[in-house]
Amino acid sequence: MWKEINYKEDSNDLLIPNINYQINPAEIESIENNSIAEEIGFESGDSIISINGKKPRDLIDYQILISEEILDISVLDKNKKIHNISIEKDQDDNLGINFKDALFDSIKQCNNKCPFCFIDQQPNGKRKSLYVKDDDYRLSFLYGSYLTLTNLNKDDWNRISTQKLSPLFISIHATDPKTREQLLKNKKASQILDQIEWLEQNSIQIHAQIVVCPEINDGKILEKSICDLAKFHKKSFKTVLSTAIVPVGLTKFRPENDGLIAISKEYARKIIQQVEKIQTSLQKSIGTRFCWLADEWYLIAGLKLPSYKTYENMPQESNGVGSIRSFLKTLETKTKSLPEKIDKQRKVSWIVGKLVYEALLPTVKKLNKIDGLRINLYGLPSVYWGQDQVVTGLLTGEDLITGLQNKDLGESIFIPSIMLKLNSDLFLDDKNITEVSNKLKTNIHVLDDTNDIINNLIGLSKTKEILNYA
Repeated sequence: MWKEINYKEDSNDLLIPNINYQINPAEIESIENNSIAEEIGFESGDSIISINGKKPRDLIDYQILISEEILDISVLDKNKKIHNISIEKDQDDNLGINFKDALFDSIKQCNNKCPFCFIDQQPNGKRKSLYVKDDDYRLSFLYGSYLTLTNLNKDDWNRISTQKLSPLFISIHATDPKTREQLLKNKKASQILDQIEWLEQNSIQIHAQIVVCPEINDGKILEKSICDLAKFHKKSFKTVLSTAIVPVGLTKFRPENDGLIAISKEYARKIIQQVEKIQTSLQKSIGTRFCWLADEWYLIAGLKLPSYKTYENMPQESNGVGSIRSFLKTLETKTKSLPEKIDKQRKVSWIVGKLVYEALLPTVKKLNKIDGLRINLYGLPSVYWGQDQVVTGLLTGEDLITGLQNKDLGESIFIPSIMLKLNSDLFLDDKNITEVSNKLKTNIHVLDDTNDIINNLIGLSKTKEILNYA
């Protein structure tokens, strides 16, 4: 039952100004149990039009607006009827509303033409969301996605400063103006150091990323980029918190004559040697390694991953920097105490990308010492992308079908959830689990975290999702 009020607009808000362009009502996806929203009568499918006279542009505005103790909310219910309601709550109380999208207006798209952009290295004809080239600072702040700063207008910069949207995650690639302009194919790209200075002046912190492209932004240019960024860490206000060094990823769908060169084993070792030398120098001069290599460098090079402690506070784990080391550390902890045997014999298969196969072998060998348990670990290449060495998250349904045909899969196969679109059963090639399961004539189990992985491989609990082949 809705508790309604007479609704009045209030325009006095510095953080969230009056908006004169189209903003879609914020559609509600779900309501948390025992929440304020549930008590009042909010339902999935309802949409928030405004809060205290302000139309939230996105989840950021929403979080700011609901921090007030008294809320006057205009709601469009799923039957297209408008309700005006009043809520009185403690300042820190959340309403318990989850939205369908984080942005309530439109996503800010990228106008750069980086030759290594993964979006442009995909085949045509897949779901539309795979082709969205976002360069939205709001998604960077909310979820850690990387942006270039080249697509911001004056209002965007003002909002970053006013709402203190920090930290942001920035794709640098090169601090040399000509090189960055060459990589992004955008004249605005040359302004990066001036933009970082502006962020410093406005007390905004960032995490940086450099995608290394052989013979373009490596060598002296790479060293200069790291050192330029490190200067913004030395000061009392540490503007640049960390820098990730990532290898360029190429697929068979990339445009011809793009000028890019694939990362070889020898080249990876060369970059590792160069960056680790810089790390040692920075550790002495500013007290931190500051820059870290993505895990792929070591896997491609065939070298052991650095120790867990060398990543310090894991500032770029979500960007694949130290994530495998962290995963292995957690696996080691979870496998310290294992049963000697299991009651019912089982043989299953664990599917990962070929790039991480060797790193996971010790864990599988330890698990296979359990009496009655046999785990087959398969590290697959990607026929779909045309990549021999591939991370697990890029494996497609086609890769599973091609790579597992005529293999000894046992009673079922287990795949990590990172292979699938969030909250769905779709792989990157739009094949779904049911289709793959039927092709392989076996059950597919989807795994989440390390607890889920270990318990389900052993057979101690049920997976989140089990599709039985019929």
